[in-house]
Amino acid sequence: MTGADISKVNVRIHGQEYTFASNKSRDRIMSVANHVDEVIKGLISKGADGSFAKLSMLAAINIADELFAERDGQADSEREKEQLKKDIVHFQQLWEEAKRSHLQYKDDVKAVQEQKDSLQEKFNLKCSEADNLIRAVEDRDNVVKRLESELEVAAEKLRNFSSQSEEGSELIRELSAKLKEVEGNYFELQMENIQMKGDIEQYQNNP
Repeated sequence: MTGADISKVNVRIHGQEYTFASNKSRDRIMSVANHVDEVIKGLISKGADGSFAKLSMLAAINIADELFAERDGQADSEREKEQLKKDIVHFQQLWEEAKRSHLQYKDDVKAVQEQKDSLQEKFNLKCSEADNLIRAVEDRDNVVKRLESELEVAAEKLRNFSSQSEEGSELIRELSAKLKEVEGNYFELQMENIQMKGDIEQYQNNP
């Protein structure tokens, strides 16, 4: 039915027949009339009395109240809908911030892991260098001990030859030169040992 089509519909309200001309559908007009009739019956069941005009006025007031209540409900629904939209936007922002925080956390964890791996590699290198220095010091200590032994033997021989004749003077000079050479080597080794021990302490104190 278009807006230009007018139909007439007979309805009954409070026992009286009425004819309505409207461009609304017949079912719609019947529903409206039945609703008015039900409101009047409800008023009567609650003790309302009087003329049909008075009952009709009371019914109109009740129906108007229903209309305003419906409008208020729609307004509340609109406000709730707007609030829901705001809540959705708010939670979307929170979600985006949470995702960014999560990505930043992953980047931080990765950076820490890389730093840990780098420090572990440096630590392993320091340990290897320290082990090499320790072995070198031990080797030097063995050389020092060997030179000390040779020095003691040479000194003993020198003392023995010093108490003999002039024939042993040449050998004495050779032994003296040997002693000086051993003493020089011994001194150099001792200095190298001191330097290497200092390096080891530095590695231990600065991992």
